[in-house]
Amino acid sequence: MTKPLRIAFMGTPDFVCPTVQSLIDGSHDLVCIYTQPPREKGRHKKLEKTPVHIMAENIGIEVRYPIDFKSLQDVQAFEDLKLDVAIVAAFGMLLPQNILDAPKFGCINIHPSLLPRWRGPSPVQYALWKGDEKTGVSVMSLEKSMDTGPIIAQEKCLIDTLTTFETLNHDLWVKGTNLLSHCLEELSKTRELKSTPQDENAATYCKLLTKEDGHINFVETATQIDCQIRGLNPWPGTWCLDGAGKRLKIIQATILNEKTDKKFGTVIEDGKISCGDNTVLQLQKIQPENKNVMGVSDALNGGYLKQGDILS
Repeated sequence: MTKPLRIAFMGTPDFVCPTVQSLIDGSHDLVCIYTQPPREKGRHKKLEKTPVHIMAENIGIEVRYPIDFKSLQDVQAFEDLKLDVAIVAAFGMLLPQNILDAPKFGCINIHPSLLPRWRGPSPVQYALWKGDEKTGVSVMSLEKSMDTGPIIAQEKCLIDTLTTFETLNHDLWVKGTNLLSHCLEELSKTRELKSTPQDENAATYCKLLTKEDGHINFVETATQIDCQIRGLNPWPGTWCLDGAGKRLKIIQATILNEKTDKKFGTVIEDGKISCGDNTVLQLQKIQPENKNVMGVSDALNGGYLKQGDILS
């Protein structure tokens, strides 16, 4: 017999709002939403609520935003919810053991990778950047250490040369939300959470990205650079220095089936760039320093990109 689960959701960015909606539309009881506290943003330091916070208020569900769960009052308030399970999706905080243990069936996490590959905060970006041919999404039970918990369910997703961070991230969270719904239905029927431990020997890790990670090194091949561009836009963005030493953001490019003997980073005709192993990258969209995003032909006509320049 199916018995509705008593659930809290813990998440922050806009791309997990559809997961919240699926819980609202489902047959379970979503009693509370946790998210990151409002942060100062912009020149006027105005406090801005997270997308999940705004959504929770709009649908009339209680929203909480403890700083770190070190307060005994915050812990007690969580325990008092008498949850069957807490759903964690891009929450942005490592949960202490007393929070992990509070729900009857623990805390379940959606992680957009095929764990144990790419444990850490940037799995979608790394899967693209490092040239993986496939990735996926994992639904797992949370442990205190990052992304080490046993796997409840997984679904694979192929990566091709047109896949970008934004398309892949969207697809993975859609798959993850659907996978979570199936897991919750099974849990509500069986009142048992079945899972499989991760293979520690196969674990790889990703780190929090910085702007420096987006700096393109044209010694790398056109394929490697294309992976970096597709994986690291819009954040932290990919960039280089133009012939005048100004920052040039590379927004979009394609790999050409051509060879060149030009020095790495040389701007060839039509905005083609020489890369490692004599490969060639065709720039498509760029953003010169203090200018709007533009097509490569406009950049060439405007003198923002010049044939013969060396990008570095």
